[in-house]
Amino acid sequence: MPKPDLPPHPALAALRTQRNFYGRVHGKTLRPSQKADLADLLPHYRLRGVSIDENPARSPLSRAALSDGAPLWLEVGFGGGEHLHHMAGAHPDIRFIGCEPFVNGVAMLLGKLRTAPRPNLALHPGDVRDLFDVLPDRCIDRAYLLYPDPWPKARHHRRRFVTPEHLAPLARVCAPGAAFHLATDIPDYVRQALEEVPQAGVTLQTQSADPWPGWHRTRYEAKALREGRRPDYLIFRRDGA
Repeated sequence: MPKPDLPPHPALAALRTQRNFYGRVHGKTLRPSQKADLADLLPHYRLRGVSIDENPARSPLSRAALSDGAPLWLEVGFGGGEHLHHMAGAHPDIRFIGCEPFVNGVAMLLGKLRTAPRPNLALHPGDVRDLFDVLPDRCIDRAYLLYPDPWPKARHHRRRFVTPEHLAPLARVCAPGAAFHLATDIPDYVRQALEEVPQAGVTLQTQSADPWPGWHRTRYEAKALREGRRPDYLIFRRDGA
């Protein structure tokens, strides 16, 4: 059930999932302005037809409706939305989808959108696997996974994004040649990514301690650098022609 401080708005039905979800969907109490943004702004930006309630048959979304012929980029787990908001503003001719189940992170991005709207951005405030269910084949031209939850305990490594449960549908929705950008400050996450991502048909192109061109710093990168951890920036590319 939703926390009591969430606004009783149907937009939050997108958080309902038929899967086991690991991790928090809610943090500290939302400010009144954040509650208002969830009630007023989220319905404007939320991608329709993803939630279980709106699409119980899990019918594929229309590629034309998603991007109208423009390139389509996806950010998985956008956190506070710093990178996603910046990229959508820097590339107005590209359509973006941002996915984030953590309500406080969604509220943070909505605060940015209130002052600087991004008409080329759609949001799914829920589990990315539900989004993958309804995305058409080969529709994503670029995907970002930036400082994902590390799940550091060995028994929790199966919950990481870089596992077949997530990578197989990611590969399905990525167009041939699509780039998959991964940034993390966890060496074991890099190890697992290098082992498992290529098995999904997404081949490593570059790996560096330096960000790729166009990188916009996130709060998680700033924290990693402040605490003395060395980030890795990897770019994989979807196989095929």
